[in-house]
Amino acid sequence: MIPLVEIFCLIDDFCKYFEQLTYQRSLATLHKQRNRAFTMTLSEVMTVLVLFHLTHYRTFKDFYLHCVQTSLRQEFPKRVSYNRFVELMQEAVIPLVIMLHCCKGKQTGKYYVDSTKLEVCHNLRISRHKVFKDLARRGKTSTGWFFGFKLHLVLNDQGEIMSFNLTSGNTDDRAVVERLTQHLTGLLFGDRGYISKKLMRTLSSQGIEIITRLKKNMKSKPLAAFKQLLLSGRGVIETAIGQLKEICQIQHTRHRSPTNFLANLFSGLLAYVFKPHKPSVSWKNKLSALLLTSN
Repeated sequence: MIPLVEIFCLIDDFCKYFEQLTYQRSLATLHKQRNRAFTMTLSEVMTVLVLFHLTHYRTFKDFYLHCVQTSLRQEFPKRVSYNRFVELMQEAVIPLVIMLHCCKGKQTGKYYVDSTKLEVCHNLRISRHKVFKDLARRGKTSTGWFFGFKLHLVLNDQGEIMSFNLTSGNTDDRAVVERLTQHLTGLLFGDRGYISKKLMRTLSSQGIEIITRLKKNMKSKPLAAFKQLLLSGRGVIETAIGQLKEICQIQHTRHRSPTNFLANLFSGLLAYVFKPHKPSVSWKNKLSALLLTSN
């Protein structure tokens, strides 16, 4: 049921342009270097990474050994060993990031912002964790403390990714909103963690109005019915984050290097982009509810 050919064609077209542009803009070196092509092409490596996040496999090793090496032998005739493929994953990190930026959603003027934790180990093993020792940080969410990173996302009302940012676990959610919304205008909806007068003024100068629910100790302010309706659809980004974690598996604690962590994260985000059915706000139901309340 996975459109393998369509996904590969899109990735292959991107890789051809990326490799050509990289070759044209690369700096010349004084020493001769071998420019031997890999057995598996970059597009094949990226396709395998994306396919893993669209399947039911829980570990990449099982997917590669029991699916790619057996069921997909014809699709990938020049496949390499599992250990060699893990080495090739490092070459796909930068192209995955660039392709994600090229696959942004439509600018609809209605956006939702939120963040989610990406744990790299259990809290009881923080003291002896080594892979992300100098990179990950302790952070706190509504569910408690964790050790790892934060993924910040901005989605439109159709569930499409507009921008993303990866920070350490102790980063304030409000610190990256300005960077996430550089090229956006319209309405931005978030939870109570984004309440800030300074942030509101900064985003207003960019043409963005941020709207959140009020805290218990805050005075209630009148909000237009249409904006209240849009705010009630903020659950779309929470549903999208749930799919990224449960279906696309962007979070697990089995990473053995930071580079492979990034490859897993970015390929999972790209797999979500290729999903045909994304969570979205049903405007027909919400408009009918608005008309009923107004009558």
